[in-house]
Amino acid sequence: MPAATPVLDTLADINLASIEHTRLQPRELMLARIAALVAVDAPPASYLANAGSARDSGITEQDVQDVLIAIAPVVGTAKVVASAGNIMKALGFAIAVAEGEETPG
Repeated sequence: MPAATPVLDTLADINLASIEHTRLQPRELMLARIAALVAVDAPPASYLANAGSARDSGITEQDVQDVLIAIAPVVGTAKVVASAGNIMKALGFAIAVAEGEETPG
């Protein structure tokens, strides 16, 4: 019997509804989501939850840096620096999982 994951299921449903009701192309959608994640001080897990979709839409490291630069005057430098750290933590976790290592501290 599959494990009950009501929170994850709900988040997946919300994301699917968002995708179905926007005219943005996948790349544009993910750039907007990255900017929104920064604006709300998202934790590393939120970036990790969007990493696969961002990769699949063609988002590059340079694109993420460009988004951070573009929104810095609006959200503030402290949020951009904190978000960059959270993005790095998320990437570190993703790499560790992909390599079969333990979660980084």
